[in-house]
Amino acid sequence: MKNKMLYSAVIAISIFFFLGCENENEIDGVGNLVPKTVDQDSSLPSIFINGTQLHAETFGNPNNPMLVFLHGGPGSDYRNGLNVQQLANEGYYVIFYDQRGSGLSKRHDKNSYSIQLVLDDLTEVIQYYRTFPNQKIFLFGHSWGAMLGAAYVNSYPDKIDGLILAEPGGLNKQLLDDYGEMSRKINIFSEVTSNLLYADQFLTGKENQHEILDYKYGISSSFSYAKGNKEGIPGPSPFWRIGTTVLESFTDIAENDGFDFTTNLNQYTTKVLFLYGELNQSYGLRFAQKEAAYFPNSEISEVKGTGHEMIYFKWENVHPIVLKYLNELK
Repeated sequence: MKNKMLYSAVIAISIFFFLGCENENEIDGVGNLVPKTVDQDSSLPSIFINGTQLHAETFGNPNNPMLVFLHGGPGSDYRNGLNVQQLANEGYYVIFYDQRGSGLSKRHDKNSYSIQLVLDDLTEVIQYYRTFPNQKIFLFGHSWGAMLGAAYVNSYPDKIDGLILAEPGGLNKQLLDDYGEMSRKINIFSEVTSNLLYADQFLTGKENQHEILDYKYGISSSFSYAKGNKEGIPGPSPFWRIGTTVLESFTDIAENDGFDFTTNLNQYTTKVLFLYGELNQSYGLRFAQKEAAYFPNSEISEVKGTGHEMIYFKWENVHPIVLKYLNELK
């Protein structure tokens, strides 16, 4: 049975493409294919830091301990992590931001990205929202965001008062390859893949044609929750817009240069909380143990009844584990 969502997306592409030509509209014009970014829509909440403009918002009392949520990707956004805002009612100042080139944040050229740049962005986000010098700072990262959180404490072990890592995809290149091998084998003969390749015939985006590239990746995201996926993802979770260029940039960096976010983790002595979903066959306890072993002090918790997208689908099971950890360090 064909994937109805992808079939509808293909039809939509066809109609939009031909109507666009008839009306002499540019298909990749601002707002035609994907939502506008913060530099294109002044009504969106945003901050200016480190030479860019980020989509960002906060919840809670600014004088409480700060919790910065780091979304997945690279290139995704914080929309499916908004359940975390519940912690604002429990004594935390919760910060959400779409990372550079991701979600609704400003786009940049592919060759402008680096790991150090996004670490610098995080430093400036913290500084922007910090209200007093000794305010406690916690990081809560999911997937790529958990990798970013680990990279940050690897570089700055004395700046963060607590770290929550929900299924980081790999803290170094070897672990990333291992996770990718287990989670995302593509069956070239599957109907889902065939539908994606068919859609690709209608829109061909060149490097830095952000609207087209983001649209194409957005409709292809259904692959992650296709029937039988190994990550235990039951269906779609909401997002505003995918940053395809930043995703491609960091993919190239990983493949060409490699990375290792573990070289200094032994200096981070605060207890780190690892979360993994019961239904994610690609991660599991063994993979969590491999990653947790780089830290001197860690706790590993299984989140029942969910897979990789635990924060969206089973926040009610994530919440008590996270709150207990934070309150212990508060």
